[in-house]
Amino acid sequence: MSNTGAPLDVIAASLRRERERVGLSISELAKRAGIAKSTLSQLESASGNPSVETLWALGVALGVPFARLVDPPAPRVKVIRAGEGPAIYSERAHYTATLLSSCPPGARRDIYVLNLEPGPARESAPHMAGTVEHVVVSTGRVLAGLRADPVELGPGDYLMYPGDQPHMAQALEAGTAVLLVSEHV
Repeated sequence: MSNTGAPLDVIAASLRRERERVGLSISELAKRAGIAKSTLSQLESASGNPSVETLWALGVALGVPFARLVDPPAPRVKVIRAGEGPAIYSERAHYTATLLSSCPPGARRDIYVLNLEPGPARESAPHMAGTVEHVVVSTGRVLAGLRADPVELGPGDYLMYPGDQPHMAQALEAGTAVLLVSEHV
């Protein structure tokens, strides 16, 4: 099973494009996202190893979905084999988010496969206002949803919660896999 890792060239081009679109300097964007200016400079030059947390913070600061920063322009037919695709790793939990489909123009959703292992919870800061997340457990067990009131889920269970509030996901069994649809306003 291979893993392509973070698409650094796509992330670099996307960050520059979105930063210029909103008219922010590297310093100002780094400040708004709560990251070091040197980290943002490295990401815009396609070096470094961005975490899920860093890219989510940049997406929120830019007012764009996470997927817009990591997904290259989509071909007409797209196949992503299990274990492949643009995977981004968490620096705080045993959590990998693999983007399967970002929202095309006119659509309002991104689709991810999350692979989680037992350990610390992956705690997410609020995303853009109006974001709603939908979770379907494929394998294993997970504690997920709003940080203040998470829900235990098993295979086939579905959960919907406001993604614009603090939320979390924590594997309760090894090999937990979850389908996540992030819906944007």
